Amino acid sequence: MAGPVLIFDSGVGGLSVARSLRHHYPDTAMCYACDNAWMPYGLRDDVTLSARIVEVCQAAVAACEPSVLVVACNTASTLALDSLRDALSIPVVGTVPAIKPAAAISHTRHIGLLATRATVGRPYTQTLIESFASDCHITRVAADSLVLEAEALLGGKAPNSSRIREALAPLWDIPGDTPLVDTVVLGCTHFPLLQPWLEAHAPVPINWVDSGDAIARRVGQVAPALTSGPDGRFFTTADADALYAGFARYGFHTPAFILRSR
Repeated sequence: MAGPVLIFDSGVGGLSVARSLRHHYPDTAMCYACDNAWMPYGLRDDVTLSARIVEVCQAAVAACEPSVLVVACNTASTLALDSLRDALSIPVVGTVPAIKPAAAISHTRHIGLLATRATVGRPYTQTLIESFASDCHITRVAADSLVLEAEALLGGKAPNSSRIREALAPLWDIPGDTPLVDTVVLGCTHFPLLQPWLEAHAPVPINWVDSGDAIARRVGQVAPALTSGPDGRFFTTADADALYAGFARYGFHTPAFILRSR
């Protein structure tokens, strides 16, 4: 059955995925759901968070009636994809760090993984590295502070330059006998929203790689029948007045609540 694409994230990071989806499918209707009452997810324990993700996504699916759910959150994907697929009757597309495409383009074989603390430490992430980048040196950087910078950006505030420099510093502070990082995986969907600022603070040209295009291609494979035309609804779990203008810039104009914060 045809329906819109439903994008889910803890916050506004999924808007970077919405941007990729609109590039590939400009006429497709989309809804967006964010669990801003519990953001950031990286600070929650796994059992409680997994149950919460399923609960919020079930409520969002009931409200949006989509043909596919895109979990545009690395933390949620590495934790709850199986549970979501068991709980829902529609296809569920997850997000994982773009290790494979990064390894395909890195010349120095030194890749930076910029992600949240939860994603950096997940066994799933290690499996991706072993499977697709076993010949690469991987510098893992937990940059949870950048999530808040992206949220502030959508609220109309310019990113804090000193925080961005501090978050990126471990990528450049490496031993002298290690090749330079030439490719950085943006392992959190919030981070592509900050890419112009990340580029400005990199001391050398960098290949910045995210999962947006891969997600868009996968959506086309699992849900070929999508509803055309604008939808523009976005669902939150707490007040998000400061973000309304930011959501509107990405085509989401109609706010509603799901699962009020408790």
